[in-house]
Amino acid sequence: MLGRAWSFLRRYPVVPVVVLLLILVIPAVFADVVAPHDPIDGDLSDRLLPPAWTDGGEWSHPLGTDRQGRDILSRMIFGARTAALVSLAALVVGGSIGSLLGLFAGYFGRWWDHVIMRLVDVNLSLPLVLLALVLVVLFEPGTATTVAVVTLLLWSRYARQVRAEVLSLKEMDFVARARVAGASDLRIIFRHILPNVFNTVIVLATLQVGNVILLEASLSFLGAGIPPPDPAWGVMIAEGRDFIVTSWWLSVIPGLAIMLTVLSMNLLGDWLRDYLDPRLRQL
Repeated sequence: MLGRAWSFLRRYPVVPVVVLLLILVIPAVFADVVAPHDPIDGDLSDRLLPPAWTDGGEWSHPLGTDRQGRDILSRMIFGARTAALVSLAALVVGGSIGSLLGLFAGYFGRWWDHVIMRLVDVNLSLPLVLLALVLVVLFEPGTATTVAVVTLLLWSRYARQVRAEVLSLKEMDFVARARVAGASDLRIIFRHILPNVFNTVIVLATLQVGNVILLEASLSFLGAGIPPPDPAWGVMIAEGRDFIVTSWWLSVIPGLAIMLTVLSMNLLGDWLRDYLDPRLRQL
C-alpha cells in the first residue's frame, strides 16, 4: 500500500501541492460561511488564548485569539481571501499590460522596442517599498493601493519575457505565411503569436503568485498595504511581533501560512513549466 502511494506521488508530484492549495483556497472562497467567528470583532475576555492543543486553549478558538480577543482561525481564513484577491487582481492587470507591451515591443521593434524596454528598465530600478510609502502618503492604504503597487512591479517582468518569446516567434514560417496571406499586423499578433506565448504567460503568472503574496504581506507588515483591522497575514504578523515570546501563535501561524502558500505555488509553477514544455518533461 505504501509502495503504491509512493509510486503515485513520484509519478504525480503535483497532487499533494494541489491538495494543500485547495485546503487554503476553498476556505478563502467561502470565508463568510466557513469562518467560525467575526474576523474584526473580538471579546476582550478571551484575549490571548493559546491554540486549543496547548494548555489553556479552547476548541471554540482552535488557533487561539489575539490581544483584542479576535479568533485567529477566522482572521487566517479572511486573510487568505485578501491575499487571493490582491494576487488575482495584480496578476490579471499587470500580466495583461506587460504581455501587451511585450507583444508590441517584440513584434514591431524599432522605437516601440526602445521605448518599452527603457520603461521596463526604469520600472525595475524603482525602490518598491519607497514607492509604496509615497503612494500611501498620496492616497490612503488599502486593497486598491496595494494592487496598484504590485501591478507596477509585475508588468515589466511579463513585458521582458513575452518580448523575448516574440523575437523568436516572429521569424518563424507560420508568421511569414500569414503576412503573405495578407493578414494585418494586429491579426498576426493576436491570432498567431499570442496563442504561442500564452503558456509562458500562464507559467510566469503561477510563479509570480508567491512573490505577490510575499510582497502584499511585506507591505501590510510595514503599514503600506492592507490597513488594520482588516484581516491580512502581514497585518497579523505585525500585530504579533511584540508578543512573539509570550504569544508565539500570533505571528508564527500566519507566517507558516505564507511559507506554505508560497512554497506550494512555486512547486506548482515548476511542475506546470515542465508539463507545458515537452523538452522539460520527466520521462
